[in-house]
Amino acid sequence: MIHFYKTINGKLTALEAAEPGCWISVYEPTADEIKSLTADYGLDVGFVRSSLDEEESSRVEREDGQTLIIVDTAVAEKQKESDTQTFYTVPLGIITTNDYVFTISLRRNQILAAIVDGVITNVQTQMKTRFILQVLMRISAGFVTYLKQIDKISYSMEQRLSGAMKNHELVQLMSLEKSLVYFSTSLKANLTTIEKIQRGRVVKLYEEDEDLMDDVTIEIKQAIEMASIFTGILTAMMDAFSYVIANNQNAVMWRLTIITVIIQIPNIIFGFYGMNTGLPFRESWILPFSIALVATLATALALLPRRRF
Repeated sequence: MIHFYKTINGKLTALEAAEPGCWISVYEPTADEIKSLTADYGLDVGFVRSSLDEEESSRVEREDGQTLIIVDTAVAEKQKESDTQTFYTVPLGIITTNDYVFTISLRRNQILAAIVDGVITNVQTQMKTRFILQVLMRISAGFVTYLKQIDKISYSMEQRLSGAMKNHELVQLMSLEKSLVYFSTSLKANLTTIEKIQRGRVVKLYEEDEDLMDDVTIEIKQAIEMASIFTGILTAMMDAFSYVIANNQNAVMWRLTIITVIIQIPNIIFGFYGMNTGLPFRESWILPFSIALVATLATALALLPRRRF
């Protein structure tokens, strides 16, 4: 889909068609819409393809008066099969021309939806550099938000750590650990891209945008540090989880072993009386039963104090 927005009288307004100084938001484009981007607006075909490539890494490129900025954005999704929360990254392409700013993504982006909903104030689509920095700032803040969610989920898993014996918690932690790897890799690539932009060679920077540029850099460095800390915590928690599950399983096996030993004693005594002759009181069940009961109680009293349950 292709949508057009422009700041009019200080308010982001939806347009019916493109105007100079507007922002053109493209997500989940059809084949015809992709052709329109290259034919009607003269966008570089390679730039459009790169923006729609899920495997494209973060980078900056300039060619024929057009600038391409690809950054990774954080996405959260709940898996229905395993009922686990997963986090991953999706590339977002930002292309600037003389008249327009394009954002191109394979799927609807929550970051851009927040801009449309007015979460970000003072958006000026005519000021392309500031608009790009505001988008980058929102993307970096999105990583921080999802990292905090990961921390909350891992804390919730930690509360259930002592009694864990199933794989669900372990699968959730493995998913979070994988998500942190994706986040760390994407954040470092985004930082490299932002540092290239900060040099002012690819995108023209203005003096009034320096503070915002610094804020973007600080925010993404904070996200990188958070990802690194949470990765270390999650790795230690994974090890602890494995030990706890193994210990809990050992406790269960110990209980089952004791129960098995105890219930085998009556079988042994009654089997002994059943297969031998000449034993005292063989015709009566009272003595075998009494012997089995005493032996069972003695074994139980001997074994049970050896392990706390």
